[in-house]
Amino acid sequence: MITGKNYIGFQQIANGNTTYKTFNSQLNNANEVVFTEATSSEINQAVALASNAFLSYKTMSGTKKATFLNAIADEILALDMELIKTYCSETGLLEGRAKGERGRTVGQLRMFANLVAEGSWVEASIDTAQPIREPMPKSDIRKLLIPLGPVVVFGASNFPLAYSTAGGDTASALASGCPVIVKSHPMHAGTGELVASAIIKAAQKTGMPEGVFSNLNSSGIEVGSELVKHPDVKAVGFTGSIKGGRALYDLAAKREEPIPVFAEMGSINPVVILPEALKENGSDWAKTYANSITLGTGQFCTNPGLLLGITGETLSAFINMLSDEILKIEPSCMLHPNIHDAYETNRKKASSQANLKVVAEYGSVLKDNYAKQTVTTVSGDVFLKNPSLHHEVFGPYSMVVACKDVEQLKHIISKLEGQLTGTILASNTEIENFPEVVSAMQNRVGRLIFNGVPTGVEVCPSMNHGGPYPASTDSRFTAVGIHSIKRWVRPFSYQDWPNNLLPDALKNTNPLGISRLVNNKQTHDVIT
Repeated sequence: MITGKNYIGFQQIANGNTTYKTFNSQLNNANEVVFTEATSSEINQAVALASNAFLSYKTMSGTKKATFLNAIADEILALDMELIKTYCSETGLLEGRAKGERGRTVGQLRMFANLVAEGSWVEASIDTAQPIREPMPKSDIRKLLIPLGPVVVFGASNFPLAYSTAGGDTASALASGCPVIVKSHPMHAGTGELVASAIIKAAQKTGMPEGVFSNLNSSGIEVGSELVKHPDVKAVGFTGSIKGGRALYDLAAKREEPIPVFAEMGSINPVVILPEALKENGSDWAKTYANSITLGTGQFCTNPGLLLGITGETLSAFINMLSDEILKIEPSCMLHPNIHDAYETNRKKASSQANLKVVAEYGSVLKDNYAKQTVTTVSGDVFLKNPSLHHEVFGPYSMVVACKDVEQLKHIISKLEGQLTGTILASNTEIENFPEVVSAMQNRVGRLIFNGVPTGVEVCPSMNHGGPYPASTDSRFTAVGIHSIKRWVRPFSYQDWPNNLLPDALKNTNPLGISRLVNNKQTHDVIT
């Protein structure tokens, strides 16, 4: 049952006066439950509980944390159709998408459970003492990764499960040993409360300290701002707009003790289409990209919003085929009226720019909150002269830029802001002739795709979901996969420390049986 209250540790509390409701985009009306925004007192209470929980949770064994993470996954599955129906009522998305995202969320939790149960992720490094070394003795120095402290995670509008309450940020932070306070997204607060209830049940069943998790409601920016500025919060995870992510980053930087903000923000995900690829498979690529552009109503951070090709008959034919294919696809509902309104505003602003041509726009009258998929085209010269054309239009919109030659193509790539992904469509022999294009793309993106689409982010160790600013605030880290845990930890060294007082990961006997770097050799062996 959804109450509309905040989870402050294990307690549900709602003492505030600010209330709001979520919205059903398909039905175009508000949902029934009233949610109460967290007060300053409740924020302070949640952070105090998290700080206290950190004292014991940071030293908890990987096995116990794994049990907790698996229990969260079990409790989410136990919510069954109540969660699915709530998800759909708050997003306008279909049941299949809800179940798929639930599966990804559960999979991520179990992935981190396996990671911490095995234990080698702490990157234990040991350099044993050399007391008779000349001209100076060498100390015994041992290093591992330790958690930062309480983490604030902001729910994402477009992924109510996989990037929100128990999503990748929360799962990786809990796995690292950091308590989590979620600032629930107001568009899917009911979904968030249900998932929060699952986390709380799992925490209680597995003996976790109260405060290891809290979930705070908020309809505006005040709760999030207070959390980021709170001196006992040590890191922030965010998925959303450039404006929102940058505001949090600036708040964190202005603190007396600045803290890291790991924000995944805007991306137009450029796609370079080389001539031979269009000659060989132009029709297939047109169908494939029409589907990619409209997938999830274009509400993915990896939506292909910019297609770059070389001017000529082949590119012109592709633009016509893409336009035809995208108009065959039935429009779909966006997440919320506010997101739909923003899409319409940005779509019309982009489409009205000088010397830009709209080549496809769904023309029929649509139901409320349904998006008109749109394709535009512009020359490379115009694109370079008009920076506003470089901005993301969040929704089923894409722009094809006709570059006059390869040199202009490389120049345009170099002028792009940082992106999550880049894609190159080319024949197997053709790609070898464009090393500079590949290099230029590598400098601007976090993941480079060959002959595919950017939509769809595989959750695996080799996935990098991040990129140069403003795709993310720190391109050294991924928000997806096991290595996302590194955002919430820092390296820590012990020098000449008694062996019996060291963490198990650093003891001579290697009681955890993990892989360690011992005197520059990776090994599972004990130290004698």
